[in-house]
Amino acid sequence: MAGTTSRAADKLARRLYDAGCRYAFGMPGGEVLTLVDALEAAGIRFVLAKHENAAGFMAEAVHHCDGAPAILVATVGPGALNCVNVVANAEQDRVPLIVLTGCVDADDALTYTHQVLDHQAVYRPITRASFRLTAEGADIAADKAVAIATTPRCGPVHIDVPISVADASAPDRDLPKNRAAVPVAPAGEDLVKARKWLAGAERPVAIVGLDVLNDRSEDTLRAFLERFSVPFITTYKAKGVLPEDHPLCLGAAGLSPRADAILLPLVSEADLILAIGYDPIEMRTGWRDPWDPSVQNVVDIAAVPNTHYMHQATLNIVADTGATLAALAEGTPARETWPGGGMQAALAGLSDAFPVDEPWGPSAIISETRATMPKGTLASVDSGAHRILLSQLWTCDAPRGLIQSTGLCTMGCAVPMAIGSKLARPDRPVIGFTGDAGMLMVAGELSTAAELGVAPIFVVFVDASLALIELKQRQRQLPNAGVEFGHHDFAALGRALGGNGVAVRSRTELRTALNEAMAADRFTVIAAEIERESYNGRF
Repeated sequence: MAGTTSRAADKLARRLYDAGCRYAFGMPGGEVLTLVDALEAAGIRFVLAKHENAAGFMAEAVHHCDGAPAILVATVGPGALNCVNVVANAEQDRVPLIVLTGCVDADDALTYTHQVLDHQAVYRPITRASFRLTAEGADIAADKAVAIATTPRCGPVHIDVPISVADASAPDRDLPKNRAAVPVAPAGEDLVKARKWLAGAERPVAIVGLDVLNDRSEDTLRAFLERFSVPFITTYKAKGVLPEDHPLCLGAAGLSPRADAILLPLVSEADLILAIGYDPIEMRTGWRDPWDPSVQNVVDIAAVPNTHYMHQATLNIVADTGATLAALAEGTPARETWPGGGMQAALAGLSDAFPVDEPWGPSAIISETRATMPKGTLASVDSGAHRILLSQLWTCDAPRGLIQSTGLCTMGCAVPMAIGSKLARPDRPVIGFTGDAGMLMVAGELSTAAELGVAPIFVVFVDASLALIELKQRQRQLPNAGVEFGHHDFAALGRALGGNGVAVRSRTELRTALNEAMAADRFTVIAAEIERESYNGRF
C-alpha cells in the first residue's frame, strides 16, 4: 500500500475489521456519516437501532457469539450521552466494547457551542481509555483500542472522531499489529505449595468465573475438576462453562439468598478453595469475605491482582487459568473427595429450594420454556425478580448460553441482546426473557428485529409491577409506592411492530406458543400473564 492514501475513517475501520468485527450498531447523525460509510466499505455492517443504549447491548450479544470486540457508534452530544449506561455496563461486565463518537472539530469548538461538550471527560471514568482520533494515527488508535479493550479484564474503549479528521487523508502504512501475550503459569515455591494443598484436600471447592471463558480454558478446567473430583460453583457469566447437568456442578451463585444459604455453608466447610478466574463484581454482599484464608487454603487464580478486597486468599496467582490448572495437575495425585456426602446434600438442597412443579407462575414459565427449547438455545435475561429465579432454573449446556447484565444489573438489556444474538447466529434458537417494565423501556427495538428479518422469541413476565422492588418494600414493611404501572397488551405490541404476539396463562398455552414461535419467520412476543406477588418465597 506504499504511496497510497486513505481517509482516517477508512484506516480505523480496516483495523477493526482485521480484529474480527463484522457488525457495528448505533444511531447516526451528520457527524458520523463518513465513519458509517467507512465501516460499511471495510465489510462491517452498520445496524440502525432505535436507541444507542439498546445498540450497545446488541453489539455485546454479537461479541458473545463471535468473540470479536463489539462496536457502538453515536453522534455528537445527545447521541454520545445516550450511550453512558451501556458503556458503564461494559466496564462492569467486562465487555470489549469500542465506542465511536462523532465530535465537533477543535477549532470550531472554540467559537461554536451547540451540542458541544467534552466527550472524553464523560467517558474516561467508565472506560479503559479514551482517544481523540488523528488522521496520521488512526490505524494506531484503532489497534490500541482493540488491544486495551481485549486485555484482561476486558472493557470499553472510547474513540472520539472529529468531523474533519474522519474525512482527512493520510498515507497508508503497514504497521505491525499488537500481538496477544503468551499465557503464563505459576512456578517455584508457590506452585509447590498449591500442589501440596491440592493433593491433601478432602473437601475442595472451585468458584469459577468469567476469566476461564476469556482464557478459553474450558476443556482444561473440565479435565482438572473431573480428575480431582472438585465440585464447582460458577458466577452467572460463567454458567455453562461445563454443562450444568454435570455431576460436579453446584450451579450459579451470588444473587439468590436461597441458593447462597446452601452454597456458602459448603464453602465454609471446604479445606481447599480454588477461585478460578473468579471476578466478584457479579456477587452480592453475602459473598464478601465468604471464607477465612487464615484457616482455609485459598488459591485465587485471576487475570489481575486483587484490588477489590471482596475476599482475600492464602495464595494469589495472577496468570492464565488454563496454564495454571495444567501446572497444578502435573504430577499431583488425585484422591476421593467429600467423604460424608456434603456435596450430595447441597445438590439435594438446591433441588428442593427451587421446585418447578407449580401449575402456573414464574417457575412454571421458566421450567416449561427450558423443557421446550432445544439444546443449544441462546438466551438472554433482563434484570428483575424473574432474572434471579431464571438464573437458578435455566440450565446451560455451553458457555454464554445465558447472557445478562450481572455487574451493573441494568434493565432493558434482554430484548436487544436477543436481537444481536439472532443476527449473529441465525442458525440457533434465541430467546429473551424480560419483565414488562424492561420491555416498556426498549419496546421500539421490536421494530429493529422486524427490519432485520430476525426471529428471536421474547417472553415477557407480565404482572404490571416492579416485582423485585415491590418485594423489597414489603420485606421492609414500607407502603407500596412507585412500583406499579398499567397492564398492557404486549402481544398486540408485538403484532403492531411487525412480529407475532400471543398471551398465555398456562403451561399448555406456553408450550404451544413456543413451538409455533420456533417455526415462525418473524419474531414472537409471548406475554406470560402472572399474578402480582408471584415471586414470594421463590428465591
